[in-house]
Amino acid sequence: MKKGHYNRIKAVLAEKRVTNKELAEALGIAPQTVSRWCTNDMQPSIEKLYEVAKHLKIDIRELLVSTKW
Repeated sequence: MKKGHYNRIKAVLAEKRVTNKELAEALGIAPQTVSRWCTNDMQPSIEKLYEVAKHLKIDIRELLVSTKW
């Protein structure tokens, strides 16, 4: 499966000026996990995506790429 752009976590972190390490600490996970999300090596669960959105104070839909053509 070709690696695609399934989320916008990296872009939103940059917009909010939040580092991978800060997000990881807030969620109680390893910084490497956030890094893998940002590079699309793995995707967070829906539950974890909700926690990310909550921490960043954004609508969860802002973390997803639209499937609407």
